[in-house]
Amino acid sequence: MSKDPDYFRTVSLKLSEVLSEIGVNEKMVLKRRRMFLLMETMLTTTFSSLHGPTPIYHFGSRSEGSTTNGLNSDIDILVCSEMHVIQDWGEWKPGIQNLLMIKDDATSPGYCLLQRLRDDEPLSLPIPVPEHILDRRFTISGGKWLMKNTFYNIVDIAGSVINGPASSSKGRSGCADQDFVPANNCKSWPVEARPWLVRCGIGGWPTEEMKRYCETTGCFVVPVSSKSGQYEEIEWRISTVQAERCLMFSLNITQIRCYILMKMILKTFINPQCNDVLSSYMCKTVLFHCIQNTISNNWQQTNLLWCLICCLKLLQNFVRQENCPHFMIPENNLVTRRISPRNKQNILEILQNIIQSDGRALLEIPTDDLGRRLQVKMNMDEAFQHVIYQAPAEVSAIISYRLLIDMSTYITSNHQKLLRELMRDENGMMHVTLSNLMFKLTSLYREMDLNSLEKSAFVLLLAPLSSSLGSVIASQDIHMTESISPEALSWLSAGLNSDVSSGKLKLASALYCAGDMERAEFVLRNIEEKYYLNTVEPICGCFSQGAPCLRPEFINKCNSGNEELIKHIIAFCVRFTRYEMCCVPRQLQYEMFRSTQEDILDRDPNTDFWMDWAVVDSLPYLYFLQYKIYGHFHRVADQHWALSNFVAVIDTERNLQHRETALNLLGQCMEQEKRIKDALRCYMISLNIRARNNAAKFHICRLLYVFVNG
Repeated sequence: MSKDPDYFRTVSLKLSEVLSEIGVNEKMVLKRRRMFLLMETMLTTTFSSLHGPTPIYHFGSRSEGSTTNGLNSDIDILVCSEMHVIQDWGEWKPGIQNLLMIKDDATSPGYCLLQRLRDDEPLSLPIPVPEHILDRRFTISGGKWLMKNTFYNIVDIAGSVINGPASSSKGRSGCADQDFVPANNCKSWPVEARPWLVRCGIGGWPTEEMKRYCETTGCFVVPVSSKSGQYEEIEWRISTVQAERCLMFSLNITQIRCYILMKMILKTFINPQCNDVLSSYMCKTVLFHCIQNTISNNWQQTNLLWCLICCLKLLQNFVRQENCPHFMIPENNLVTRRISPRNKQNILEILQNIIQSDGRALLEIPTDDLGRRLQVKMNMDEAFQHVIYQAPAEVSAIISYRLLIDMSTYITSNHQKLLRELMRDENGMMHVTLSNLMFKLTSLYREMDLNSLEKSAFVLLLAPLSSSLGSVIASQDIHMTESISPEALSWLSAGLNSDVSSGKLKLASALYCAGDMERAEFVLRNIEEKYYLNTVEPICGCFSQGAPCLRPEFINKCNSGNEELIKHIIAFCVRFTRYEMCCVPRQLQYEMFRSTQEDILDRDPNTDFWMDWAVVDSLPYLYFLQYKIYGHFHRVADQHWALSNFVAVIDTERNLQHRETALNLLGQCMEQEKRIKDALRCYMISLNIRARNNAAKFHICRLLYVFVNG
């Protein structure tokens, strides 16, 4: 078959079709990039609001759009410090921590040492460093204070483990794992990479315009030393990932598909037999070299197989020479001391077999069913002709729902982090602190371009914060005047479209507590009309409770848009801090005091701080408020209807994250109905779900007191 002159063209086209069907197409690549850039902006805004300017970047395959469901890539999050890294003395700034990138004859190519400079004057004089941090953070060499690459190991990210320079955090079920990499930012282009700016290739890529942009991105230094270096403790790697992202965003779909195929080959054939010695970053480097030294017209769908073989041959050559040169700093060999003689021979044999197979080896790739899909496309095996795969629309929907879940989790988690940090203010002026933050963020928002990506990210972040600020002000109003001021209503209204329900429920809860039952009922009716039970998915950033059981209608709906879908098909949990006490019904206030002294000792302070708040899933809270309001109006039939819905949602909604809180509210409704045994049953089930830090203990004690005093 390979003797057919059209063979390579035919296989390339069929392979392109298969990759498109598993989500490697222009639409899904752009969608992945947009969503991760939005999350990047939100995360940077959150950290910067709390700790000052803190650039945070999402790097790697997910943010580039160069992955598939089956590759299951991690999320690489690079967190920049406030250190000011410079390459010459002219960049020194007073009053901040300056670090000078230096090298000597023993420093590995692509790596540097970081010399701590004085903050008061640009002189190479001794720096006063307290003895208690000297051993952990710095060392003295040649009269210079040098920062250790273990400097950031003292940073603890909740639920993470140290993995080289990264803190690896396990993702929620259905979400990707995250690697948090600390870094110092240098605004100037690395000296070692300056020759790359003038280097030319056959393909005219990268363009001069791209190189000029890359030069403006500077570089990062990350805390990891070279495997062949002499400075294991003080060497830092120079990273050009931001410039590399620019290059990745410039690639056409055939080049991206070629990169993904290389990663699949690594995962299927090479790394399982060779101890993971080759990385996807090496594949990316190979791709860059190939594109630079190949005529640009060759990178077309009809040439995909030929392009892949060219890349594999170059990778084979790099392994044979035991030298994979970094694309921008060629002196930096990415495979130094990584490949043993035995692994080298295995890799060379595997690559040679794949190259000589003229694409047939791809039929053995199980990732995303690529091999079997290709066999069907090529009509090579009748046994596979009737195999049912996920349709392209279904694959796209799955990618889209995962992106939307990630995005929604980012929004609610960042909202939670902001509230937690703002509440650390010992003066207790939550209203003022939150108002100042909102003023700062809204000012930044107004300065942005109308259609900018940053503006979209700010809208997603500002909405839940607006609801919180409105609720804090309303709580003060209700305490003082038993009514809600126009200022509070304005902020609550600004947060109505944060999602389907939580912003509106904050407003309804405030109106209920202020005694404005008619307007509260109107808001609840509006929520119920828009909360489609077969489509809307509850999302909570408090903790993970296993793999979500997602609705098919929700997954299909995710394919119809981007982040704007959040206000139509996502329901965040409703959270009230203690500063919002007067906007919280008495029955829910118990949740703010759920923990005994013994329970508090059982809590993780990094993740369980929300237990001092009242937090409830949207749908149960909707039915609870309806039950209370219909009772106020003596609409008995409607009240029982709301109670029936309340019971049903607890029994049938599989993705409730605060089920124990819903049961505690239901139990108190049962008490109001004089169904004491049912109430006690609700509290006992609640306690079985969460044995500690559960207000059910107090409710059970109350009921026992009633029984004893009959």
